Amino acid sequence: MTDVREKLKALAASFFDKTFLKFILVGVVNTLFGTAIMFGFYNLLHLNYWISSAANYFFGSILSYFLNKRFTFRNTEKGAGTLVRFVLEITVCYLIAYGAARPLVRLILSGASQKVRDNVAMLAGMGIFVVLNYIGQRFFAFAQRNKSGK
Repeated sequence: MTDVREKLKALAASFFDKTFLKFILVGVVNTLFGTAIMFGFYNLLHLNYWISSAANYFFGSILSYFLNKRFTFRNTEKGAGTLVRFVLEITVCYLIAYGAARPLVRLILSGASQKVRDNVAMLAGMGIFVVLNYIGQRFFAFAQRNKSGK
């Protein structure tokens, strides 16, 4: 039992390290930027749920790519490979997070107005996205590859 506990402790320490703290810092900046866009599009421009949340991730992802590639993960790869992996990772995380959040919030807040449900679903989607995004960026999009591409 102690051996398993030590392995879990080591795994957590390697996961929640300085890179994680940098990711959180970039995430705060990116979240403020993207959230303003998302809620502005939905509540001020009266665009729908999908357009508003997608605008958040479209514009926020541009900022995120540059900040996380250079500052957080210190990825030095050249070429389009990193960008392709990043776009794929962001897209999958977005579809899973927002695709799951909306029906879940509709179920939980079935008596609330559409506007309340959509706003809460967007917040829930953001939370789910953050978790999936960290894992995806660290271990897929910006994971250093060797010269053979592996």
